[in-house]
Amino acid sequence: MKHRTLRLLGSLLLVATGVSVTGAAPAPRPTAPTPFDHVVPAPAHAAPGEHPYRITRGTHIRVDGSREARRVGEYLAGLLRPATGYRLPVTDRGAGGIRLRLHQGPFGAEGYRLDSGPAGVTITAAAPAGLFHGVQTLRQLLPAAVEKDSVQPGPWLVAGGTLQDTPRYGWRGAMLDVSRHFFTVEQVKRYIDQLALYKINKLHLHLSDDQGWRIAIDSWPRLATYGGSTQVGGGPGGHYTKADYREIVRYASSRYLEVVPEIDMPGHTNAALASYADLNCDGVAPPLYTGTAVGFSSLCAGKEITYDFVDDVIRELAALTPGRYLHIGGDEAHSTSHEDYVAFMERVQPIVARYGKTVVGWHQLTGATPAEGALAQYWGLDGTSAQEKERVAAAARNGTGIVLSPADRIYLDMKYTADTPLGLDWAGLVEVRRSYDWDPAAYLPGAPASAIRGVEAPLWSETLTRSDEIEYMAFPRLPGVAELGWSPASTHDWDAYKVRLAAQAGRWEALGIDFYRSPQVPWPTA
Repeated sequence: MKHRTLRLLGSLLLVATGVSVTGAAPAPRPTAPTPFDHVVPAPAHAAPGEHPYRITRGTHIRVDGSREARRVGEYLAGLLRPATGYRLPVTDRGAGGIRLRLHQGPFGAEGYRLDSGPAGVTITAAAPAGLFHGVQTLRQLLPAAVEKDSVQPGPWLVAGGTLQDTPRYGWRGAMLDVSRHFFTVEQVKRYIDQLALYKINKLHLHLSDDQGWRIAIDSWPRLATYGGSTQVGGGPGGHYTKADYREIVRYASSRYLEVVPEIDMPGHTNAALASYADLNCDGVAPPLYTGTAVGFSSLCAGKEITYDFVDDVIRELAALTPGRYLHIGGDEAHSTSHEDYVAFMERVQPIVARYGKTVVGWHQLTGATPAEGALAQYWGLDGTSAQEKERVAAAARNGTGIVLSPADRIYLDMKYTADTPLGLDWAGLVEVRRSYDWDPAAYLPGAPASAIRGVEAPLWSETLTRSDEIEYMAFPRLPGVAELGWSPASTHDWDAYKVRLAAQAGRWEALGIDFYRSPQVPWPTA
């Protein structure tokens, strides 16, 4: 008995050091848990502990009695089951394991606390969105292999300690242009999942432009069937039925993203003008457009049918959209006189309010009078004229909220370098450091920091047709934009961030996300 025990102990020691014993495969080496300082966006407060929690075959996901907590628990289980191979039942009984808890505390609408130790992991939040964001942090604390859709060896360790986290800004957005090129519901859902990983909470859908109208409007059916029948380069285009759009909204909501639909006007409207001749001042419909020029189209501000059209479109779109905001565009209206532009916005903004939504417009809206509570989305450059910047800042001082999307910082369709095979370069070349290394609160001279609602990363699609192309342009810049929106200014440090960003590479590979391997980032070599 004594000799058998010694042989057993010796075998266990060999296995622990990775040495094969007779008839056995080498055991995987235990790995250290992912440290807190690898999480993106950086948490507001982190206090590492000594001992990790290990997810095992016996782990349960424990939720309180609320439907919302159970929904987040089922989402977490769905993430973890394929790679771990564990059942991970979701239950409202027992103790230990992974616990999701709704409880009043200093978390706000989106914050959370994560406590981890040998007995289990508890995520506490005051609202379901906070639980969901805490789950994204838990996900990043697990090995990247947890993202794979087949059983992996583990071990599944979660670093011990406590994180307490609340976002810096309430608007952390990403815009997807589905007008220049059309993307299917499934492609949009894939992007939503990628946004959710980094706590993005707004999906701005650019639904209309010169090259295509992408949402069905029952009262003006040719907008989608004819205006949506092409795209840049002359492809088949496409549009979302109302059921399609509702599914995008539902899916985004399940990931705690609010959909902000945009109907760009009075410019960027050739698809609508081609669909209905009466929307043109001369009553003549132009041909469909498949190029990439801007500024040549305009709704007719002096015709009453224009406002009947706008009313119908906003009414139907608002009824489909549970979120608070509706984006009315307003940029590059070069074919609209200043007087007509001001008159148009004076007529259109009250229509948005009539249907229960808050106006969002590109920052040219500040050339008119923004409605009370409206948001202006700034897309200028570092080198934009001081006069234009001051006009936006003056609106901010008068109560207009500002969402920052500087094109030479966080337009995700800008090329990284001159050799980038996709994207444009009219705003300049935007490498990863440039997209990250700025402070939203100090960016717009004269605008009070309190007026800055957050940041949003637009992705225009003149050169993009597939999901892998979306991903290549979004990653690795998108996580940096998310961090600008979420993390405290005190955490902002490029040298530290680039190391955390590099640690995301294995996760993207496991998820099948194509990405640009910027030479500015110290990517893992293996």
